[in-house]
Amino acid sequence: MDLDQLTATQAAADLCAGKITSKALTAAALARAKAQPDLNAFVTLDEAGAMKAAEAFDAGRKKGPCKPLGGVPIVIKDNIEVAGLPSTAGTPALKNFVPKKDAPVAAKLRAAGAIIIGKTNMHELAFGISGFNAGFKTGSEPGVRNAYDSTKIAGGSSSGTGAAIGARIVTAGLGTDTGGSVRVPCALNGCVSLRPTVGRYPQGGIAPISHTRDTAGPMASTVADVAILDRVVAGGGTIAPAELKQVRIGIDNAMLANLDGDTEAAFKAALEKLKSNGVTVVDVEMPKLAELNGQVGFPLALYEAYDDMVAYLKKTGSGVSIENLAKEIASPDVKGTYDGLVIPRKLPGPDNTVADAKPAYDAAMKTARPALQALYRDTFAKNKLDAIAFPTVPKVAIASNPDSSSLANFLLFIQNTDPGSNAGIPGLQLPIALGASSKLPVGLELDGPAGSDRRLLAVGIAMEKIFGRLPPPSR
Repeated sequence: MDLDQLTATQAAADLCAGKITSKALTAAALARAKAQPDLNAFVTLDEAGAMKAAEAFDAGRKKGPCKPLGGVPIVIKDNIEVAGLPSTAGTPALKNFVPKKDAPVAAKLRAAGAIIIGKTNMHELAFGISGFNAGFKTGSEPGVRNAYDSTKIAGGSSSGTGAAIGARIVTAGLGTDTGGSVRVPCALNGCVSLRPTVGRYPQGGIAPISHTRDTAGPMASTVADVAILDRVVAGGGTIAPAELKQVRIGIDNAMLANLDGDTEAAFKAALEKLKSNGVTVVDVEMPKLAELNGQVGFPLALYEAYDDMVAYLKKTGSGVSIENLAKEIASPDVKGTYDGLVIPRKLPGPDNTVADAKPAYDAAMKTARPALQALYRDTFAKNKLDAIAFPTVPKVAIASNPDSSSLANFLLFIQNTDPGSNAGIPGLQLPIALGASSKLPVGLELDGPAGSDRRLLAVGIAMEKIFGRLPPPSR
């Protein structure tokens, strides 16, 4: 059983055929998790619960048709509720909140036979891209660490899920994405993730930032694995690879800004591989993309964060108020955002000033967001595109320390992932290479038209055959 090469697809097939037991596979996943405490990938490891579920799967394996994820160990981000396990959202005030039932997305994976081995660490309250969370750690230093180099960030906010898949602890898991939170960690840890079209997945039982922008998203070792998770959550049949000679991809040069050398070289090489395999690549221009995105991003997230969190806390029955939640925030960057912007309902203005968030929010919802969505719609239609391609993040993983959570780094790492998030369209992150000098993962993202999730996965499955899977981290 080669965990370094295993995929969820292969694991499910082998478990179904009785070639391996869920008990053996789950025990191996737990052993790997415990052997790498310095990753800080987990808030809770449910050894007893996972082994019990695995043994129950093995005992009942022959009693019915195989399930899509029957007996496969997975992980779930700690802002998604799982019955009987703490659901902290990565923040100290919620460390004692233990939900009585699974969030719908977690329930669907469990019903498909998945074995949940634990809840993964994350950027506190999902408000960041570094995963440098001072509130929870299993290693000697804080911060969720990169699977390929533990001195580097894992990305955020679905940091622990990305690190656990990159480190080959599990083959699949769930994260959430508001502005890049499943795609950034998979770009930095060499895994695949889908930010689905907003509304495609049920959002109940998940600690929120913004109901307009939030979505759960599958993260896994391959596109085929992500497609299985997507099918389990959203329905639909098996997805066949797209015919690459019929695929049209757009490139907007504005999304090639601020790249480091490794990312630029890997992205260019990836485009050449796609062209030589018949993909049509066309240059597109999306005027005002950055301007419109700026009018939508912060106004939506920062304004909706207050009401959405108040409603969530009330519904959980945890007895925690938003004021108590804010008081106990462990990460300085998130504390600053909550105290300075979320609680008082303000937005950052020029020269260190703040402005009332409501007018900007109303304008975003009424004018800027529909204009952003129209810009994407028109670009896809006019150029007959299946997707727009770009480097998921402009740089490989940076050093993990408190400075990795700076506003400058936040804005840099969501530079390319944020606009599609604000438009509500699907985005698929694919690993394409290890950087020539850094030996760290580089990712490529495909953003498709709203509702084109399955087509995007079909294109991704075909492209993955060209790029191959990244080698595992050296041990």
